[in-house]
Amino acid sequence: MKSGAKSSAAGSRAGDARSVEGAMKRLRDNIDQVDGVLVKLLNQRARWALEVGEVKKDADLPIYQPDREKEVLAKVQAQNRGPLGQEALQRLFERIIDESRRLERIGGEGEHGGQGGEERAAPANGREDGT
Repeated sequence: MKSGAKSSAAGSRAGDARSVEGAMKRLRDNIDQVDGVLVKLLNQRARWALEVGEVKKDADLPIYQPDREKEVLAKVQAQNRGPLGQEALQRLFERIIDESRRLERIGGEGEHGGQGGEERAAPANGREDGT
């Protein structure tokens, strides 16, 4: 009897492992799909940041506009329904804004689909504008 119980338990563990593998594959596939959408949306945002940079350059406006950045952060936090916390969302969008500001500053120079291009090190405080 014991050998039958052992094989039954082993079969159950194998079934559990298959179930876990299937769940992990499904969840990872979902994440991969969302990542693809995020890449497209981030690149669209980047294209608009490049245009904003051109407008600012033509109008002789400063690239760094802290009031606008605060406004963007406030808007995204107001839309947040979790599970990301407000601080996590703020950190993510601060990085997105930093990259957008970098694109505004350099324009389309050096940006070729994520390849090539000149990367500059950010100052120790992480702010490209030095503030």
